[in-house]
Amino acid sequence: MPAPITITCAPCCWGVDDIRNPHLPRWEKVLDEAAAAGFDGLELGPYGYMPLDADLTAEALDRRGLSIVAGTIFDDLVSPGNRDNLLRQVDEICALLIALPKPKTHPGQRFAAPYLTIMDWGHDERDFAAGHADRAPRLDDAGWAGMIGNIRAIAEHALGRYGIRATIHPHAGGYIEFPDELARLVADIPAELAGLCLDTGHMAYSGMDPVQTLRRYWDRVDYIHFKDIDPAIFDQVMHQHIRFFDACAKGVMCPIGRGRIDYPAIRALLHELGYDGFITIEQERDPRNSGTILDDLAASREFLRQVGF
Repeated sequence: MPAPITITCAPCCWGVDDIRNPHLPRWEKVLDEAAAAGFDGLELGPYGYMPLDADLTAEALDRRGLSIVAGTIFDDLVSPGNRDNLLRQVDEICALLIALPKPKTHPGQRFAAPYLTIMDWGHDERDFAAGHADRAPRLDDAGWAGMIGNIRAIAEHALGRYGIRATIHPHAGGYIEFPDELARLVADIPAELAGLCLDTGHMAYSGMDPVQTLRRYWDRVDYIHFKDIDPAIFDQVMHQHIRFFDACAKGVMCPIGRGRIDYPAIRALLHELGYDGFITIEQERDPRNSGTILDDLAASREFLRQVGF
């Protein structure tokens, strides 16, 4: 029998990636629609989107039968001078996570949710090179050491003070994106300190095979994100000088099952390896392109059901 998997969603399905965007939906609308779409869990989204008031957020979640499976740090992980800001986010996000309704625990999970998912972001030279391993600049040794130092500090603080497991998420347009960077990261961050949150869409966008990459790093994978890539739009944006989220605004991420990623093969792999935990659907978009969100989520869920999730 397949191991139990819970499918959740994230605010980026509503276009919530940058809280400075004036077009974002209200956080209560995201909760309403996540519940209406049949989910019982979701992520917090970017720092500062959902209220840091634990009582307010907990009541809103409880009223809708929702729980939070992960918080997110989506920020500059490279600069040593950003350390205090990063650790402040750890404190505020993790204090909120432990005060909210706890998600279910699956018998085979290595580490119980909620997680703190860590992503590097905020560098123009990498944003415009998303998906292009051949032209994306790499960090020098000092820059890499600074990033690893920040990641270690985040993970140690989250675990030591709050008991929250950090999961590092390679992300298109950040300094952890391509195969060489993922391999170096895994070598430099011990398994007891932090795991991986691998994302099928970001792996494919960056030229990695999701099935092969999941298998290769399986002993480090604690949490998984699912998305899909429209092959025609992907081919178009790969020939443009474009930021990653501008590519998303063009629709490069599509409902699961309508794109280029082989989800039956992923399901077979997860069944073989006995994955038992959470998978979060993400379909980044421009928040102004909100008319199909519920239809897209329904299509993704139905396709995943048909292939055995």
